[in-house]
Amino acid sequence: MLSLAQLLEQQPSTAPSCLVEPGLLPPQGILFVGGEPKVGKSLLVANLALSLAAGVNRLGFSIPARRRVLICQFELPVPQFVSRLSHMRRALGAAADQHLLVDTRAVGHLLSAAQGLNHFVSAARAAAAEVLVLDPLYSTHDQDENDTRAMAALCQSLLRLRDASRAALVVVHHVRKSIGRHEIGSAFRGSSALHAVGDSYLLLTRPAPQLSTIELRFQFRYAASQPPRLLQLDPHTLWFSSTDKPPAAAATRRKVEKADITKALADVGDKIRYNQLRDQIMDATECSKRTAQLAISEACQQGWIARANGQYHLPL
Repeated sequence: MLSLAQLLEQQPSTAPSCLVEPGLLPPQGILFVGGEPKVGKSLLVANLALSLAAGVNRLGFSIPARRRVLICQFELPVPQFVSRLSHMRRALGAAADQHLLVDTRAVGHLLSAAQGLNHFVSAARAAAAEVLVLDPLYSTHDQDENDTRAMAALCQSLLRLRDASRAALVVVHHVRKSIGRHEIGSAFRGSSALHAVGDSYLLLTRPAPQLSTIELRFQFRYAASQPPRLLQLDPHTLWFSSTDKPPAAAATRRKVEKADITKALADVGDKIRYNQLRDQIMDATECSKRTAQLAISEACQQGWIARANGQYHLPL
């Protein structure tokens, strides 16, 4: 037991700076990074890991000092992951080489089991890691993410990993299938349990599906809130960078007309199956799948096209 006076003597006169400013990754904090599939979570986290290891600011965030970073990733085979890092490394040179480490034996170890937790703790200590990346979280456990008690137990494992390794954690996690425009921390699967352990939450969304621009939304437990930011991916370097240019608005989709449907049939020949007709209409009019399906249904009802033996054709 320590008195307040003793505790004050042990604390530094000024609070230590965050590993990533402003407030994104506190010392020994836990940052959750989430988003829909293929939005770029793993690319962004790899960018962040390299930036931390090199001590450079490349994503629009301030990184006060170089850090030792250990990556535990479970989605790519090691050779493919190293190839990705090598591609990104070209922009940095050798600046991150000695401070970025990869756990090549992470696959198969579960945080939800004592042996697996010990593996990650031992790996972090061996690497003298100041930052530990887990990508993605669902590969590190066998719990039901819809079960609050199971997720709470998993979160306790995350806390034990943080405390035993004395490292900050960057945890890549997926979100619920349907989320609101202003949801951030609550968008993550098992959010009620995650809220008890997370210090900050970073949600990636794509304002326009056809663009490489992503929007970052933030939620911090202890730091001041931040407005959303836009990042642009360079497909040649695999690096994100800040951009002030808003994504172009998607073109307004027009209603599919009779002429569009009959032309789609005429372009492909005498007869065509449903999926082929639907895709032809989508390509020709740039409409959604649902719009094309409704257009085919209406065309059949109106007698603009006919169906026989599972194939569609113009009326005889």
